[in-house]
Amino acid sequence: MNNIIFPALSLGGLGLLFGLGLGFAAKKFAVQVNPLVPKVRDALPGANCGGCGFAGCDAFAKAVVDGHAPLNGCPVGGGECATAIAAIMGMEVKQTAKTVAYVKCNGTCDKAKEKYVYEGVMDCVSANMLQGKGSKACEYGCLGLGSCIKACQFGAIDIVDGVAVILPEKCVACGMCVSACPKNLIEIVPDAMKVRVACSSFDKGKSVKDNCAVGCISCGLCQKNCPYDAIHVNNGLAKVDYDKCVQCGICVDKCPTDAIVRYQI
Repeated sequence: MNNIIFPALSLGGLGLLFGLGLGFAAKKFAVQVNPLVPKVRDALPGANCGGCGFAGCDAFAKAVVDGHAPLNGCPVGGGECATAIAAIMGMEVKQTAKTVAYVKCNGTCDKAKEKYVYEGVMDCVSANMLQGKGSKACEYGCLGLGSCIKACQFGAIDIVDGVAVILPEKCVACGMCVSACPKNLIEIVPDAMKVRVACSSFDKGKSVKDNCAVGCISCGLCQKNCPYDAIHVNNGLAKVDYDKCVQCGICVDKCPTDAIVRYQI
């Protein structure tokens, strides 16, 4: 009987001793958390997408309370979330216009030439590692293999006729697709600004025309005809200045290759 009692008492005593030690250590070395942090965390949508630039919602909440992140820094939560965080922090927040991702390529199957038939892994990053950076004759064009779709947590991207297309009603501008695209084709733009350049090629005009029917050939007609100085051709590619653009659409009408579009789903 003693062979059972003494070991049991010894184990129980050790357990009690360790428990007391852990309890003391927990109090002694406890990290003080600002009570506002969990409140801000609860106001966030919990996507943990990293679109705010921090490693998830917990890190973003702490950064907001510490003054290292803006109140409206959560792209998923949007204006409603920013307002809630501002109320918790006792501050005011400036509401910003909705932004969305945009794929700067319109080289669909009937418009963009292919160098060969690709039968490899259905992944843009893998295909881009091949000679010539994929099967598209235009090395800047969308490969349409869906790396951006895999990166998007919100189902906001489809492949339509060989090109990735953003669904603005689902897009939260988290930027994950921007990072995933090996061609650097995707950028974040103001949702309200529908006049967009649907090309990313920096090739010369003749090369562009040889590879794609709807590529920017850097002719400069958009720049010459814009009455608001809102579009310029730099390094062979047109780019819209949304601070000046009034969406008049003159550049869309003047573009001879339809490389500038009035974007809509």
